[in-house]
Amino acid sequence: MQTPVTMLDTVSTALGDPYLVRRKALEYVYRAPVVGASATTRTIGTNVFTRDWDLLVVLDTCRVDALNALADEYDFLTETTGIQSVGGATPEWIAATFDNAFADQIERTAYLAANASADKVLERHDVSPLWDVRESHLAFRLIRHFDTVDATQLGRLEHLWQYEPKGETGDLGHKSGATPPRYSTDRTVAVGREENFDRLIVHYHQPHTPYVANAIAEGRSLRHYEEDPFRYIRQTGDRETVWETYLDELRWVLDDVAVLLENVDAERAVISADHGEALGEHGTYGHLIGSLNPVIRRVPWVETTATDTGSYEPTFDPPTERDVSADDQLEALGYKF
Repeated sequence: MQTPVTMLDTVSTALGDPYLVRRKALEYVYRAPVVGASATTRTIGTNVFTRDWDLLVVLDTCRVDALNALADEYDFLTETTGIQSVGGATPEWIAATFDNAFADQIERTAYLAANASADKVLERHDVSPLWDVRESHLAFRLIRHFDTVDATQLGRLEHLWQYEPKGETGDLGHKSGATPPRYSTDRTVAVGREENFDRLIVHYHQPHTPYVANAIAEGRSLRHYEEDPFRYIRQTGDRETVWETYLDELRWVLDDVAVLLENVDAERAVISADHGEALGEHGTYGHLIGSLNPVIRRVPWVETTATDTGSYEPTFDPPTERDVSADDQLEALGYKF
């Protein structure tokens, strides 16, 4: 429950932005009931464990139309109409995907996650400050009603941001944004070669906001449309600049997917997403738990193959004790409530 201080902060913020008023209202009359119904009936979306695959590549916030727009640039991409996701945001997708109904499959699955929500949902780290603040959001609280397995029931759960060393520009080795895709690729190649799981999931964090690919490549700070693209669109109406930047972020991770598919063996490899991203469609921006917006709920499903050619040798330092936590990683992505 929100405290009086939290409620006052919410009202004060909303009064300065009518969009936030609408979003908060819809949480109670629309998104929270959707999450509650999904937790009870398990009928919303297609659980990936009902599909055939050996390697599942999850691209965070990847839209179907975005992947189709880049299909000509990558040989492994084909036209896709997609599937219906089980979540409108990553915590909901994780809670619904790793359902106890699929426990037998899950215990033979390795989940390598750059998204820190895996730490929050599967390891039940519900005492952190970030989680406590999120508890003020009804839709988020309701994901606890999913019959989700515990982290110990997975064949393996790895938090990939822990393999990224702290850098001079910030705790995560860069000024802002998620762990760059190469760290995810390196660990997936290593696990794929060294271990023998029935199924392997790698959850990249790109093309999630903030869009850092171009800034990192050019050695500069983030621009407004990269750091806060949704507010930028609402203030300027310039959706095209954000769209092109989003595609560049997607290219950044797809370049690594190309490396991955040539350095692991998987007869049935699939490229998909946990959810999409709204850029103003139906008055929605970003992605929210419980959303049924088609551009958020419809995700790619591209079937391909992977063959280990031995063309790439991963390099990484083992995870060590450092100050980078799940909260650090989430805050770098803009999750500040």
